[in-house]
Amino acid sequence: MALPGSFLLGSSPFICSRLLTIPFPSLIARKTKTPSLSFSVSAMASASPAKKVLVPIANGSEPMEAVIAIDVLRRAGADVTVASVEQQLRVDACHGIKIIADALVSDCGQSFFDLITLPGGMPGATNLKNSEVLKSLVKKQAAEGKLYAAICAAPAVAFGSWGVLKGLNATCYPSFMEQLAASGAIAVESRVQLDGKAVTSRGPGTTIEFAVALVEQLYGKEKADEVSGPLVMRSNHGDEYIITERNPTKWTFTDSPKILVPIANGTEEMEAVMIIDILRRAKATVIVASLEDKLETIASRKVKLEADMLLDEAAKLSYDLIVLPGGLGGAQAFAKSETLVNLLKKQRESNRPYGAICASPALVLEPHGLLKGKKATAFPAMCDKLSDKSEIENRVLVDGNLITSRGPGTSMEFALGIVEKFFGHDKAIELAKVMLFIHP
Repeated sequence: MALPGSFLLGSSPFICSRLLTIPFPSLIARKTKTPSLSFSVSAMASASPAKKVLVPIANGSEPMEAVIAIDVLRRAGADVTVASVEQQLRVDACHGIKIIADALVSDCGQSFFDLITLPGGMPGATNLKNSEVLKSLVKKQAAEGKLYAAICAAPAVAFGSWGVLKGLNATCYPSFMEQLAASGAIAVESRVQLDGKAVTSRGPGTTIEFAVALVEQLYGKEKADEVSGPLVMRSNHGDEYIITERNPTKWTFTDSPKILVPIANGTEEMEAVMIIDILRRAKATVIVASLEDKLETIASRKVKLEADMLLDEAAKLSYDLIVLPGGLGGAQAFAKSETLVNLLKKQRESNRPYGAICASPALVLEPHGLLKGKKATAFPAMCDKLSDKSEIENRVLVDGNLITSRGPGTSMEFALGIVEKFFGHDKAIELAKVMLFIHP
């Protein structure tokens, strides 16, 4: 089961519950008569030692929830250790996504962390719960008044069973709300909930908000604003997304859409993982192909992802869609790959769909003539490289067989736009609600 089910929020009358303020409408549930978070140390954050963060992962973890948190926290300058609770570094996350950890949790038992944050996913949350080392670390973290956080199934399944949310406002994935309440937490339906030093959130579609909230808790609002700006986040969290379409064309496939997602060293991990995860949720056949000489790639924020095959092998197949994640280093590698560029050119010549997000429209598609006669968008700082800038403000833009988008914070909309083109609007909305990206 990829997505566990239900969230809750709660807070004790005697616990100070403070909510994060983010540079958009409030994303975090707050108690009334409580001052908003504001840290005077934020101005000194750059001079301070990096905050140490533990992100444990397990077989069955929800990859979006893990990777987005790691990526955003590393953008803020945190020293993030990705630790496997399994016997090996490689973790088989949900939806066939393979993540290689930095360390084993069993080797982290004596370490100090400013924050421990758990992804959800099932059976990932159960596998995290069953780690005695992790349980000990989190209980110590709570007892010492240090930050601890969890999302999706993990607040109920792991934190609930360890008793670290008793009397606190907390939330989780909707289908786990009763279990959360039974653990002694006050279950509430906030997208992100802060009570004391416990931060909880609902699911994949709330993870960027959750991650930015964690940055604010560690470093203050100024740093959270600095990190969230380049993410190109939505200001209307929870509302239905909008896809702009020009020259509508029906995207067709036989059986299941076959989709190629290339990755390389320097690929933006959030974008890659959201695209792969969401398209596999929709039951598309997604091939993740490495441009390196091995399956393992090191993404832009040092998350290690393992591909399904090398690009040379993947190039022997035909695809209903080829879609490029961004990331500066990854986009540069894509642009230099004769094999990939030829695949893209053949895709265009045969009137089959292709797409790109973030840096890739500007650095890969534009210089190779793959945007000729097309409207496109890209990462804001890259849009000056597009020859046609008339529609760059769109978060997701479809022009016939081409789909482009802006950055990490538009990745979920981008992937849902692809789902919509292949499977229809109703399917995309269904997925968006299951992920809590829009209000169910």
